[in-house]
Amino acid sequence: MNQSVLILGGGGFIGSALSVALAKEGKKVTVLSRTACNQTHNNIRNVTGAFNTPADFEPWLADCQSIVHLASNSTPGSSAGRPLSELEGNLRVTLALLEALQSHPGCKLIYCSSGGTLYGDNEIAPATEQSKLQPYSYHGAGKAAAEYFISSWSTQFATSATILRPSNVYGPGQTARQGFGIIPTAFNKIIKDETLEIWGDGSAIRDYLYVADFIQLCLAIIDKPMAKGVVTLNAASGIGTRLDDLLSRIESVTGKPIRKTQLNKRQVDISRIVIDSRKAYERYDWKPQTSLTDGLKKTWGWWTNQK
Repeated sequence: MNQSVLILGGGGFIGSALSVALAKEGKKVTVLSRTACNQTHNNIRNVTGAFNTPADFEPWLADCQSIVHLASNSTPGSSAGRPLSELEGNLRVTLALLEALQSHPGCKLIYCSSGGTLYGDNEIAPATEQSKLQPYSYHGAGKAAAEYFISSWSTQFATSATILRPSNVYGPGQTARQGFGIIPTAFNKIIKDETLEIWGDGSAIRDYLYVADFIQLCLAIIDKPMAKGVVTLNAASGIGTRLDDLLSRIESVTGKPIRKTQLNKRQVDISRIVIDSRKAYERYDWKPQTSLTDGLKKTWGWWTNQK
């Protein structure tokens, strides 16, 4: 394969969507995943491994044009009280990759960080890339640490990287997993007629981004030359939605009520986060094209076809 795009975490929700989109464009894609995945497109090569050491990456970097790092196995909730889980589950993989990339300076890196967990609460203005980082969770702290390691790697070895800070990405292909995404969790509870647990009183405000819109930004970054150094970009809708409003929209889209039970707000939960993505528009002429209601309709259509 010539000039392959490597996707670390390519078997996950976003990684699967990006792999298929790149393959359909005619690009050769190597999916690196810690668990077995079976994407069958002719342009996709699937590789399963631990990826805990630089040597684990070496066989796949020789023909690498870009590597997109999407791998993460934690959430703010799952990391609560477990800082070592970020080291073993996430940072170790990132640092092994950076050490391997020291010998491949021509391979540009795109790292998927987190807009939803890095900025803390913003009560007035939307968060920009210059806003103070104040993660509440170990998950967010791990993302911040990875960003600093990437910056140091780029400075030492004159390499190129783009750090993406997406808001809450959702859409078709996102299955329900404990702690991963309120939208698939709500859809799953509706289908199974189960009770949805709500942390807090429903007033929490989040920024939701449809997956196809995020993929378009990733494709634009991959397709264009990347200057030396690190560029950080937010990726979000720029619109804050209360949790209770989101659930009302889901009920409207599905035509079904959601049975809910309210639990106390957790210390790791942010009350309000809205994110400014003007920098991505200035650099890549990128804006989200999918409204929350339309995105929910498309996502519910995917869920109902999974029966």
